[in-house]
Amino acid sequence: MAVSPGNAEMAARWTGFDPAWYRARYAPVLDLMGIPDEQVHDFYADHGAALRHSPNPFFDEEWYLTTYPDVARHVAQGTWRSGFDHYLTTGLHTHSPHWLFDEHAYRAAYADITPAMLAAGGYRNGYDHYLRVGDGEMRSGSCFFDPAAYLAALPHAAGPDTAAHPFVDYLLRGMAELPWQSLSLYFDAEWYRATYPAMQAEVTQGRFVSALHHYLCNATPMAFDPGPFFSESFYAAVNPDVLAAIESGALRNGYAHFLKDGVHEQRKPCSALDLAGYLRDPAIQADLATGRARDGFGHYLSTRPDLRPPAPPPVTEEQARALFRHMCAMRLPLLLDGRIDFSNEGPPALSVIIVAHNQFEMTMSTLASLRANHHGAMQVIVVDSGSRDGVAGIERHVKGIEVLRYAGNIGFVRGCNAALRHARAPATLYLNNDVDLQYGAVANALSRLMAAETTGAVGGRVVRTHGMLQEAGSIIWRDGSVQGYMRDAHPAVPEAGFMRTVDFCSGVFLMVRTEILQVLDGFDESFAPAYFEETDLCMRIRALGYRIIYDPAICLVHYECATSDATSASRLIARNSTVFTRRHAGALRRRPLRHAPLQARARHADSGRGHVLFIEDRLPLRYLGSGFTRSNDIITGLAALGYRVTVYPVFRPIEDAATIAAAFPPDVEVIHDREQADLADFLHGRSGCFDAVWIARTHNAARLAEIMNNAASAIPADRIVVDTEALAACRDESQHHLRGTTPEQPFALRLEHELRPLFLARRVVTVNETEARLLRGAGFDNVSVLGHALTPRATGPGWEQRRDILFLGAVHDRDAPNLDSLAWFSAEVLPLLVAELGPDFRFSVCGYVNPRVDLGPLRQHPNVRMLGRVEDTAPVYDQHRVFIAPTRFAAGIAHKLHAAAANGLPVVGSPLLCRQAGWQDGHDMLCADVTDPGAFARQVIRLYHDRALWDTVRENALIRIAAEHDPQDYRLRIAGIMDTLFTHD
Repeated sequence: MAVSPGNAEMAARWTGFDPAWYRARYAPVLDLMGIPDEQVHDFYADHGAALRHSPNPFFDEEWYLTTYPDVARHVAQGTWRSGFDHYLTTGLHTHSPHWLFDEHAYRAAYADITPAMLAAGGYRNGYDHYLRVGDGEMRSGSCFFDPAAYLAALPHAAGPDTAAHPFVDYLLRGMAELPWQSLSLYFDAEWYRATYPAMQAEVTQGRFVSALHHYLCNATPMAFDPGPFFSESFYAAVNPDVLAAIESGALRNGYAHFLKDGVHEQRKPCSALDLAGYLRDPAIQADLATGRARDGFGHYLSTRPDLRPPAPPPVTEEQARALFRHMCAMRLPLLLDGRIDFSNEGPPALSVIIVAHNQFEMTMSTLASLRANHHGAMQVIVVDSGSRDGVAGIERHVKGIEVLRYAGNIGFVRGCNAALRHARAPATLYLNNDVDLQYGAVANALSRLMAAETTGAVGGRVVRTHGMLQEAGSIIWRDGSVQGYMRDAHPAVPEAGFMRTVDFCSGVFLMVRTEILQVLDGFDESFAPAYFEETDLCMRIRALGYRIIYDPAICLVHYECATSDATSASRLIARNSTVFTRRHAGALRRRPLRHAPLQARARHADSGRGHVLFIEDRLPLRYLGSGFTRSNDIITGLAALGYRVTVYPVFRPIEDAATIAAAFPPDVEVIHDREQADLADFLHGRSGCFDAVWIARTHNAARLAEIMNNAASAIPADRIVVDTEALAACRDESQHHLRGTTPEQPFALRLEHELRPLFLARRVVTVNETEARLLRGAGFDNVSVLGHALTPRATGPGWEQRRDILFLGAVHDRDAPNLDSLAWFSAEVLPLLVAELGPDFRFSVCGYVNPRVDLGPLRQHPNVRMLGRVEDTAPVYDQHRVFIAPTRFAAGIAHKLHAAAANGLPVVGSPLLCRQAGWQDGHDMLCADVTDPGAFARQVIRLYHDRALWDTVRENALIRIAAEHDPQDYRLRIAGIMDTLFTHD
């Protein structure tokens, strides 16, 4: 059989008749009828189409007519000569030609395949593009065919033609050569063959070409499972809605539903696999979010956790310490002969003090780590405390350091104080000689120390050699004992991931303002040679009115106890603990009693204004929109007011650590490794630590009411805020009104049901005055209004430099108001705008879209530009002339309306949004009827063309934003709400 054709030939071949292939495929019939080669085409035209023969390998006639029974009826009636005739005439854009290609899925999967791109490239449809180009680009037209899997399965090395067209090659020869080969994760051909031996006979006899062909084309699709992890009988039994759709003919089988919808809805594919439970792993969710797997089922099939070998035993600290020493010794030859250089001509920004008693390999490794970590000017002072190894000549190997040498071991305290007298920089870093600094530690410490004049010293996240924490800041208890916070925990735990004021930080890495050290004469030598000296120093720094800051961006690995034995260390600790306790008895009386559940409160050296637990659906990242931006503003406002804030999500986050860290103020604790199921244990474990609870969204109050009741003794039950954000009853009412439907229950009853969980709240918050009046009318006299915080940005270009229109908003689910807006606008209004503004006019859609939501039809529109989520929205606003917000049903206030106006982009929106915002039509925005596409289009065109109107609306909206959404006023409103919690009625 011929090899894969080239691109030029393919364009004609898949739409025509292939006599050589037809002769080979239907040889038994042709031989029986005695049809010579030259009459093959005539036979197909006269008889083959009626026999449901395919004209070429790229179109399956029998499958097409079986899949599209309406087409089969028209063929039987003579409307079309064949299914192939129908496909080429009218089915090109709406129907799929083959059981191994899905036209709609292909175009939805690849955002670049738009109608405009297809037209510009001369492609008739997605299949034409796939066969000519996409196949060679290793794209896939079906989840059942993975080109990489096919090429890997070939018994010989793939030639250039095969590699250039794997799908074509499979159709031409691979299907027959590899009938029992699995070609994707979603169909297990080997299992299928073993499970259904009768099927094997049908393939052998030629009724089907392969196991996959049998599965996708057999007449009883519910009788066969595609692999061991999907059961048709189970899926139909537990999903009656799917069974009904199958029985009506809307679905081929349960697996078709599962791959399209069920997998995204986390339905169980079989009794043994809990897909929802599997997807609770944030690492798996992150893989899906970044496109490493098509869906959770595919992820499971690719990783097969049921077949994984057991995890190796953890590395012990003793083993890790031995490896650390070994690495220092191995590294030493690379560091000798002056390769480490601290020479500098300018004044140093930092003086570093390192005391070394022997430990040459470790000391050199520490110096190399310091130089690699920070390239700025440093004064490095090494105190040789009676060393008898290479430290005694260390200046021969390290350039630019200052060495203070002592004949005997004078100890850490006296060595540091001796070096302090030589320090010239405004900041001094005490650094152990057994550490490995992690990226940016020194620069981050300098930045944090100098960021506020009230900061006296900073320390960071200290990790031991086996990967567990030594400390994330340290606690001093009332009895004078000390504790490294989160010792033995994983360094990435949320509790170690936020900045805070602490009692003290370890002298392993302690950066202090030099002027403070000079005032205090460094360490108190009563604690010589070591232990409790940094604890005492930090207490004295705090007594001067300065703060000690723990910053997790400062991270280092520490060998721990490299220069002292356990017996002498214990003796020194006991002695110096007594000295410390006597010296600071007055201050210690204000510290909490040593009690494990109080660690979360004791980890803070200052009381602040109180500790607030903030609970949301998800971590409120700003790009998510849908009220999450507002929640982020509230958290930021609480932190700015001096409240300590802990953010807890109902659903476990999937975002990576960098995204989470950048989304919140550095002093906010973000619980990124737990969810609702863990909340009860979390509250009991933090008993007495929180001073207030802020629950975002009424439905979360309903979810959490029982948990809060059961944890009443552990939480501040009389200081709970429930922030309604947006009332679902109001949104549903507007949706019923729009669609002309009658709800099962009257509005008052639905509202009453929604408001029942508000019994939890001491204070109820709404996003606008309209919804506040509803609550007051329902008997709530504890209602506050808190809208959005925005700062106008009127720096963008003017009317002449802009063009096109913009929609910027998030789409979280299929019932989202934003999705309804986009569907209505693109179908009803956009064609009118294109007709008026010309074919080059573009409608840009920007913002987060849940991967479960299919925006394929919108992506295919030739005048739609899908921008997706962007980090910086300012340039997007600045490129466009008009913002549209055709919201047809919603509650609360749309942040997108305010955000567009604050960015200097005038808005055409619905009357609903105009009423919610309290804005004036024709003055602050233009309103347009969302039941009249022509009226909406006219308002857009009017604002688009009328520069004077555009300038007026833009300026008025900016003034309104400045007056109503000032961030400072916003914080004051938050402060007022919080004050009501701490005021006795």
